[in-house]
Amino acid sequence: MTVEKGEQRTRSRALAALPYLVMTAVGAVDLTAGPGVGFLPLVSLGPAFAGLVGGWRRTALVGLTAAVLCVGLSVHSGLFENRRGLTALLSVAGVTAAGVVAAVMRQRREEELASVRSIAEVAQRVLLRPVPRGAGPLRIAVSYTSAVAEARIGGDLYEVVTSPAGVRIIVGDVQGKGLEAVESAAVVLGAFREAAHDEPDLPAVGARVERALNRHLSGERFVTAVLAEIGDGPNATLLNFGHPSPLVVRPSGEVRYAAPSERALPLGLMDHRPDAPVPYEVPFAPGDQLLFYTDGVTEARDSAGWFYPLDERAHLLKDPDPEAALQAVREDVVDHAEGPLHDDAAMLLVRYRRGRPAPERPGPGAGQGSGSPV
Repeated sequence: MTVEKGEQRTRSRALAALPYLVMTAVGAVDLTAGPGVGFLPLVSLGPAFAGLVGGWRRTALVGLTAAVLCVGLSVHSGLFENRRGLTALLSVAGVTAAGVVAAVMRQRREEELASVRSIAEVAQRVLLRPVPRGAGPLRIAVSYTSAVAEARIGGDLYEVVTSPAGVRIIVGDVQGKGLEAVESAAVVLGAFREAAHDEPDLPAVGARVERALNRHLSGERFVTAVLAEIGDGPNATLLNFGHPSPLVVRPSGEVRYAAPSERALPLGLMDHRPDAPVPYEVPFAPGDQLLFYTDGVTEARDSAGWFYPLDERAHLLKDPDPEAALQAVREDVVDHAEGPLHDDAAMLLVRYRRGRPAPERPGPGAGQGSGSPV
């Protein structure tokens, strides 16, 4: 992050100096080549570049500097006698005026974009609220990267709820992008937050989310999701609706995907198949880790077209701080893709701490939360 900020400062300084460098170069060439070559009107490139990268005040200042330089060179070369100096001065004035107008319009668009991004951030905090960092013996961390950088929000979703049955989790991915995907994610999260407190088991939670989603969706839109419940026992219970299987990482170094015995259809498509997904259990003991993720992580491709090998990079999760461990994986995914990701990517890491008591049972309505980007 520090390196990126340093590079941005270097680029900003270079762009700020560019108009003056251009005018200096034009002036030097004009003095060297003489007035007959006709380089003097190119002084107007200074305010032209300033209008593209700077504010209107800076553009006007560069234009004034260009006008002074133009007058000085014209007087030195005697160009006012044949009106070539006046033509060059008018060129500078015209380009400066156009640059000032362009700078004003660009600043207004930047302010509008900043306002839109601020609204998107507020919407994100409402939709994906911060997850609890700890719940009983569990430590939890979240990473979210939207494919639409300007919006900072997309169709991936996650939620952690502490219920009477234990800690219940959902991680999902809405088909498509944009506002419709965000709206569908809001429906899923709203239904899950209520059902996680009220329903006795994961199939009942999934059925309730399915009903809420069917009232909202139209056509063939769907949501892949994996639900999890971690209680007092030695196992974590999973319910998978066509979502990528979570990754299990043991202290011994064993890494495997917690895949169901049979694939199920995503939420929103259950009417096409009467058989609902069957919950299954995965051993989850102190020291174990469960990594939930969306396909934006595993489908990130490098320049050769290879997918990101998440199971081979499980060693990155060894950092004692779960948030730092997840950040290391996120940075590795971006490095693998060699640039910005082309799909939303969410990850939720659950660690079972050693030597800690079982999860406490909060009262009704307590302990509910949801995540924000890392």
